[in-house]
Amino acid sequence: MTSTYASPPAGGPAVATPAVVATEVSKVYGSGDAAVHALRGVSVEFARGAFTAIMGPSGSGKSTLMHCLAGLDTVSGGRVVLGDAEITGLGDKRLTLLRRERIGFVFQAFNLLPTLTAEQNILLPLQLAGRKVDRAWFDQVIDVVGLRDRLGHRPSELSGGQQQRVACARALVSRPEVIFADEPTGNLDSRAGAEVLGFLRSSVREMGRTIIMVTHDPVAASYADRVVFLRDGGIVSEILEPTPGTVLDRLKSLER
Repeated sequence: MTSTYASPPAGGPAVATPAVVATEVSKVYGSGDAAVHALRGVSVEFARGAFTAIMGPSGSGKSTLMHCLAGLDTVSGGRVVLGDAEITGLGDKRLTLLRRERIGFVFQAFNLLPTLTAEQNILLPLQLAGRKVDRAWFDQVIDVVGLRDRLGHRPSELSGGQQQRVACARALVSRPEVIFADEPTGNLDSRAGAEVLGFLRSSVREMGRTIIMVTHDPVAASYADRVVFLRDGGIVSEILEPTPGTVLDRLKSLER
């Protein structure tokens, strides 16, 4: 299945360029009889300024797809384009620079430095890249994430939900074109998870960010604008405006 963007009618509004496009992407681990085909010719587009979740049964290839889209793993075949840049085939140095300047990451593990305050953790990527802090943008991010009164606290002084919101703010502060989130609520209880997911959704709707999230949780997926489903290394369906119920029903049908 391929999600496509139709050309606008003559004189009509322009269609936004997708944030990320994968074309016939395959990923094979190993060779010969031991080869594992994690992705089998996946073609999919992700809209700019949208929140998309990727789901599927265990072993469906959802995490592999995200890693290939984000340039964290190489593809065995096909193309991945981020905005106007094809990332497949880039050398390590150029790929590292692209990830630093144009991509943000939020993982299940918070990956915060324990000796730094929340504010220092958030600003660390900018400091490493030698970039100046846009204080107006920083303030907007902090207000959306709701950490104004926790900026001077170290990770050990924050709850799990607050730590993940710090990680989300860190991903946003450099204004990346796309944020990839890999099971961002996996280590959180339901209340903290809802706080983080609400923030991610707000960053899309209020700040125009683009988020691609891998999750196994139907409730988490319901925060997205669209859910893409994989099975056996290929995209099999999608849902727009998902609810926990519609997502769960689709997952059950994939496991039959």
